[in-house]
Amino acid sequence: MDAAGRVAEAMAAWPRQRFLPLRERRHAGRDGPLPIGHGQTNSQPRTVAAMLELLDVHPGDRVLDVGAGSGWTTALLAHLAGPTGSVLGLERLPELVTFGAANLHRAGMPWARLLLATPGALGSPGDGPFDRVLVSAEASTLPRTLVDQLAPGGVMVIPVTGWMHRVELDAAGEARVEFHGAYRFVPLIED
Repeated sequence: MDAAGRVAEAMAAWPRQRFLPLRERRHAGRDGPLPIGHGQTNSQPRTVAAMLELLDVHPGDRVLDVGAGSGWTTALLAHLAGPTGSVLGLERLPELVTFGAANLHRAGMPWARLLLATPGALGSPGDGPFDRVLVSAEASTLPRTLVDQLAPGGVMVIPVTGWMHRVELDAAGEARVEFHGAYRFVPLIED
């Protein structure tokens, strides 16, 4: 099955509705971002699908999910990586960590976890390298600290200054960047 098929299967298995605040669940079918509190959003399903297809997660992959919010993308990534993989979701807002971790716990995938991001650190350098990194917040420049957390052959998908970037790290440590359309996200907190 190709990446699009695997992503569609994951999205069918883990509907967005389960990861939204109660007041937003009736809007789950809307193809737009929805508020999850504290000025943050649950991304538009079409955007999530596009990002996951670009990321091309395979069973057994080690995945980092930066800006995990409600836990939806973490659950989708965990479905794609399967029980032989591992997924670490990070979120900066303690209230969203509580909400997202509870949602992820209910999903019953112990190979995935959602934790509070370390203040002053971007990503989780001590837990890398990662085969895949998904960033669901917009960076002002391509963060080298996240590129450095990729394993050789690893892929990161991240919006940078309004454009979706697919970054692949080659065996020599060089990052090859492709651009995949214009998108809007909440800002990535990089310090």
